[in-house]
Amino acid sequence: MANETRQMSAAGLGALRAREGAVLHYYNDIANNCTFGVGGLAHHGPCTDDEMRRPVSVADVSAQLAVSVRSAEATVRRQVSHRELTQDQFDALVSYAYNTGPTGAHPVLAAANAGRDTEVVAHMSRNVNVHPRDVHGRRLQPVRSAGLINRRREEAAPFRPEANAQ
Repeated sequence: MANETRQMSAAGLGALRAREGAVLHYYNDIANNCTFGVGGLAHHGPCTDDEMRRPVSVADVSAQLAVSVRSAEATVRRQVSHRELTQDQFDALVSYAYNTGPTGAHPVLAAANAGRDTEVVAHMSRNVNVHPRDVHGRRLQPVRSAGLINRRREEAAPFRPEANAQ
């Protein structure tokens, strides 16, 4: 099985941390979901007052990141089993799966598995909206995110033809 032993590289992990940032408290992200650490979703919908007062340690953030990255790596290895990825491609797909979750990443991973790099780029480029939630946790209309546009450009780069020509 292709990619079965691959792990996110130190450079890939550093890029993911830089994209997400590290926050040592609970906060409501751009979609109004309760989040902490390195973009770690605590739950859908806004944080409670108790959560907003709860401190988060560096150890909590590191543990959340390690578990979430391992889960995203496993998703990529499981869903991209027929095509050997470069390290940069693997890192990019792990970052994408970390951000979107396994269900959101499925179309991109299926295209990557089939070697359809143009589709990988197209799917990533379209996934630039956040879905805010109201105070009751109900989804509102999607909003285009400049941060996601930049992130998707970075994640898609290893799948662009010019990246593979080198």
